[in-house]
Amino acid sequence: MSAAEGLPEPAPAPEPAPDPSVRLFEAALTAARLFAVDPHGLGGVALRAQAGPVRDVWLSALRTLLPALAPIRRVPLHVGEDRLLGGLDLAATLTAGRPVAERGLLAAADGGVLILAMAERAPGSTVSAVTAAMDRGVVSAERDGLTLRHPARFGVVALDEGIGEDEGLPAALLDRQAFRLDLERVAPSDAVVAEAVIEAEGGEAVAEARGRLARVTVGDDVAEALASTALALGIDSLRAVILALRAARAAAALDGAARVSETHARLAAEIVLAPRATQLPMAPEDAAEEDQQPPDQEPPPPEPPAEQEEPPPENPDDQNQDDQRQPETMPDLDELILAAAAAAIPPNLLAQLQLNRDRRSPGRGAGKAGAPQQSRSRGRPLGTRRGLPRGGQRLALVDTLRAAAPWQPLRRRERGPLGPDANIDAGKRVEVRPDDCRITRFKQRTETTVVFVVDASGSTAFNRLAEAKGAVELLLADCYVRRESVALIAFRGTGAELLLPPTRSLTRAKRSLAGLPGGGGTPLAAGLEAAADLADAVSRKGQTPILILLSDGSGNIGRDGQPGRAAAETDATAAATRLRLAGHTTLFIDTSPRARPKARELAAAMAARYLALPRADSLTLSNAVKAGTAALRPTG
Repeated sequence: MSAAEGLPEPAPAPEPAPDPSVRLFEAALTAARLFAVDPHGLGGVALRAQAGPVRDVWLSALRTLLPALAPIRRVPLHVGEDRLLGGLDLAATLTAGRPVAERGLLAAADGGVLILAMAERAPGSTVSAVTAAMDRGVVSAERDGLTLRHPARFGVVALDEGIGEDEGLPAALLDRQAFRLDLERVAPSDAVVAEAVIEAEGGEAVAEARGRLARVTVGDDVAEALASTALALGIDSLRAVILALRAARAAAALDGAARVSETHARLAAEIVLAPRATQLPMAPEDAAEEDQQPPDQEPPPPEPPAEQEEPPPENPDDQNQDDQRQPETMPDLDELILAAAAAAIPPNLLAQLQLNRDRRSPGRGAGKAGAPQQSRSRGRPLGTRRGLPRGGQRLALVDTLRAAAPWQPLRRRERGPLGPDANIDAGKRVEVRPDDCRITRFKQRTETTVVFVVDASGSTAFNRLAEAKGAVELLLADCYVRRESVALIAFRGTGAELLLPPTRSLTRAKRSLAGLPGGGGTPLAAGLEAAADLADAVSRKGQTPILILLSDGSGNIGRDGQPGRAAAETDATAAATRLRLAGHTTLFIDTSPRARPKARELAAAMAARYLALPRADSLTLSNAVKAGTAALRPTG
């Protein structure tokens, strides 16, 4: 025996853990396979990724998995209603001399996939039309004298190109889509390798699964387990459970199984329910202990073991008894599926939900985020209406011809036969009357002016003025990025002063803020009156004001400049009521070391969003105000 033969064999090296980027894209490809099996039943995929090779690879893989003849239609951001729902085919109508209907994009995507570009910015009318067609499976419209009704059974791939956390897809669309994928952390090299795998396997397996899907059954135990898992994860939508069941059936069809098993249910929980989680589930052991043991009752002492002779381990009867007792200690199907879903929850998902839980809706407005208003000549097209182009309004030529086209045969008969000297082309001309004229409507956003109202009194200067000034300086930079105007009002002593009129100059704003002194009484009513006057002036200019009040809410100087806490509180409440009646958007930051009930009552009187930040530095205060103003900015 040689020396080498006498040495023990080295232990095998542990396999390296797969790269998170690889795991993410493999999960995304799994979702693509399931979605290709049943596009309409699974609703669709919410795909968060910027335009680039990773997103292109995933879309290419999806095209490979779908049937060769399945239509794939891309919907641009500013699609018109006639192009989306269908309407009058103007060219065919003018050629044929009778109304000819044209199918829209929703009907053209029947049996395939609809791709929504920049879905995070999609207008509400587009989202409403798409979700209605997803629910009903048909698209119907009555327009231009035509009644349209076409089948529209499709799945939706919503491309989310949002940059910040305040941008996201509409909730109505997300609720109807089974899969939510985030490909921003996937490396392009990993995506290219996975694409080669998809091209090698092709779409034969998915095509076979598509034929087996109708014969796959689901047991009641699996349905109850998925429903209880959704409840434990804080999912309050019944559509999520239905989509998870359909995903489990698609997974079983891919495996060639006739019935959904535990493995398929766990996969559905991981890929459908986990991304929708709004809370962490309670551990099964803790829940069992809470159910069995009341908190005030001591656990009973363990019973002493029975004095009997242990049988030998090789006794076959004992082995049979152990086999019978073993299933009692095995975890239930509910616990297995819940554990799989809990392990698949993204680590930063609950943190993002905690940050965004108080927001009204996913924001869509980096940049100018003022309230929308109708315009005659500028902004985003909002459709057309009947009318003559007057006062700078624009004539919608195509819509005008479309309105006139169905009436041409009748108008030719009313005109009668042409004389012998008439032009040959006269009979082919389109007769347009004033009732046919359509003008274009536009929607544009007004500019936003953020008005900072800072309490510079002695109490605030002693406690939080330095932090408030630091937070305002950080927020000024954020307003500069958004191209918003800013203004600064400070109140101290016996009155309020407009230190900085609305401006976009970051340098002037910082200079005015740096020179803000502190000390004196708290003329809270005067500060609120000055803020209301400035907000009214901003509104009259066609802009949207947002007021950010930083104060401890303890006024001691009345509106007339005389000291007196009772009169100061009465005047402050009256000024707050004026802000509420004016409808100005306001954020009240309680900068006192401890949150005070009077500050909360004052915020309620002005219908302001209240935010208490005791003992916070300028960065924490700035981040909290950013989250608060994101909810205050108008959306849509």
